Amino acid sequence: MLGISANDSNIDDKIYKQKLSSSEVLLTPRAAKVLVFWLLGFFLLFLITLFLPWQQNIQATGDVTALRPQDRPQTVESAIAGRIIRWGVAEGQFVHKGDTILQLAEIKDKFFDPELLTRLEEQLQAKKSGLVAYNSKTVALNSQIAALTQGLQLSLAKARNKLQQNQYKLISDSTDFEAEKINYKVATDQLKRQEELYKKGLVPLTALETRRLKFQEVSAKITSSENKVLAARNEVLNAMIELNSLRAEYTDKISKSQSDLSSAFGSVAEGQGDLSKLTNEYANMKIRNEQYFIIAPQDGYIVKAMKTGIGETIKEGEAVVMIMPNNPRVAVALYVKAMDVPLLSIGRKVRLQFEGWPALQFSGWPSVSVGTFGGRVEVIDAVNSKDGKYRILVSPDPEDEPWPMQIRQGSGALGWTMLDDVPIWFEIWRQLNGFPPSLKDKPDDLIYGDKGSGKGEY
Repeated sequence: MLGISANDSNIDDKIYKQKLSSSEVLLTPRAAKVLVFWLLGFFLLFLITLFLPWQQNIQATGDVTALRPQDRPQTVESAIAGRIIRWGVAEGQFVHKGDTILQLAEIKDKFFDPELLTRLEEQLQAKKSGLVAYNSKTVALNSQIAALTQGLQLSLAKARNKLQQNQYKLISDSTDFEAEKINYKVATDQLKRQEELYKKGLVPLTALETRRLKFQEVSAKITSSENKVLAARNEVLNAMIELNSLRAEYTDKISKSQSDLSSAFGSVAEGQGDLSKLTNEYANMKIRNEQYFIIAPQDGYIVKAMKTGIGETIKEGEAVVMIMPNNPRVAVALYVKAMDVPLLSIGRKVRLQFEGWPALQFSGWPSVSVGTFGGRVEVIDAVNSKDGKYRILVSPDPEDEPWPMQIRQGSGALGWTMLDDVPIWFEIWRQLNGFPPSLKDKPDDLIYGDKGSGKGEY
């Protein structure tokens, strides 16, 4: 009671506290202490978390597609215009390469004749026969020209020989004429002297008459020689005229044959052009006959029929059905912002979430993300696509879990391209400031694919 012992002091304190209500108000509640303890624990945990590693990533959306163009859905088009007369498939049906999808009938009057191909073949044979005849004509004309040329040479040689003979004869007759002229002068002088002697009475009349007869013979001979010379000259002129006439005659014949030969060559060239045109038309018609049956270009499933019914007409190049190739090499097309493209390179790891496979997403901690699948960057487009973004193609990562077999082309996908590890506080700071991710190492130069042979890995 007096407070002398230690126990007495404790008792006094208890009595004091029980009697004073203000002391109860000033005491700290137990719940507050627990709250402070938990807040302090969360704060310390938050500080520790800020220094945990976080893998930077580039997030992008896209859809499922195929890595190879031939594995993507395609439309089967008609090469010709026609009318549908028979369907060979149904939607959802699996078809093999070469199976008939539908059959068409002709709608152009130019091709109505069912025997058109036979008619064209007959025209081809007729044109070929005509070409053979024209070629034979050219051979005959060449032989004729050769014969005329040879005949011209022989005739000219004969004419030259005849001209030479006439020239020799002219020389001979001219020589005889000169001799007769000398004889005529001698006979004239002898006749004058004989007449003088007769006048003087030195010779008888018979001698004078004999001399006169000889003079007449010489005069006749000189006239005959002169006529021969003139005739020989005329023969030389005739031989020269004949020589020139032969040249003109054979030149006219050869020129006519050459003209006929040129016309024959022209006909051959024209026939060859017509033959080529007919051959082209025949080949086109043969191929067109094969286009009446639209066949499957590869194995796959008929997804959708663009045309329906029997009797409906289609245009050239118009799509008929859509086909989904069988066993495609699946990939994901993601669209990345332009500011993130320089950080990408071929072979970068990617985490993917497909629609229909919900995931507990931790983009920076791929090891604890549930329902995501691994991939790697296979293609980076060199030009932007829609909305200014760049498309990248992601193929399955062979070192990771296989992609689900149930995913279909066209379904949505969400992807994270994995970059370097940084502390969480750095990532928060970067996101708040809108900075792009950072890389410790320079990206690989290989960003557009193989630059060597031009052959991809498809």
